[in-house]
Amino acid sequence: MKTNSERIGFVGVGRMGANMARRLKDVGHSVTAVFDVDPEKAGTLAEELHCEAVSTPGEVSDVSDTIFTVVTDDDAMRQVFSQSYRGSLLQHAKGRLFVNCATLSPHIHIEIEQSVEAAAGHSLEACMASSIPQAREGKLYLMCGGRPEVFERAKPVLASLSAELRLIGHAGQAAKVKALVNMVMNINTAGLAEGLGLGDALGLDLTMLREVFSRTGAASRVLETDGADMQHRDHECYFSVEHAAKDSGIALALAEAEGLTLPLAKATWEQYRQLVKLGKKDLDKSGIAELTFKNRLSGI
Repeated sequence: MKTNSERIGFVGVGRMGANMARRLKDVGHSVTAVFDVDPEKAGTLAEELHCEAVSTPGEVSDVSDTIFTVVTDDDAMRQVFSQSYRGSLLQHAKGRLFVNCATLSPHIHIEIEQSVEAAAGHSLEACMASSIPQAREGKLYLMCGGRPEVFERAKPVLASLSAELRLIGHAGQAAKVKALVNMVMNINTAGLAEGLGLGDALGLDLTMLREVFSRTGAASRVLETDGADMQHRDHECYFSVEHAAKDSGIALALAEAEGLTLPLAKATWEQYRQLVKLGKKDLDKSGIAELTFKNRLSGI
């Protein structure tokens, strides 16, 4: 297999970042360095991919041409790009391309683009509307925001990660779309959980009920991805309760800024926040069913 000469680094190698790195390595890209706030996680992946696990984000940008950031939230993103942060990515930003994949508030992507460009680098948001299997298989749905010429530069590597690739608009625009995608997904997840929970309380066969849902107006993508997990109480984490709460919160903040009230989005956010408060933040988002099913998990 021919190796791509462009050096690629990762900042944040959790479930998504690690599998994106694996995918790029598999198809011949050169993964040079990884960083994570959990050094053990970074070290294990580096050993697997035969690359370097470094101790600061700046060391990633030092030895990479393209740097993917897949961090947890707005605060984490600001930190790794902060000029005052020891080992900031901006220490070696000149000529570098930063591809930022985390689900963040749109204004953060705008701030990062401005900071990177001031340091003579390039920034692109690449919001992911897919999950772990798609990251590993190179079948992500990627919604990008940034300058068209930067998008064109990123296309070759992003094509290795995606089944569909789309430029939404300037910085922050893709993040707005991603917030709405996750808001609607979370509402659908909560609705399905309540439907199956009520069905269970009524003594209905849930396999039958899911089949009926799939043939009627109750059908949804969430039914396909989460229905069986809800029925069987299998909440292995692909997209966590904590992230669902965060993402619904981003959408609600956007709505508030526009003077809109979104009662369904707010109710769903409150349900996910309740799970977080109950110590269930690491459940998959399908775990919201545990607030409806009668035989609940211990502690709920």
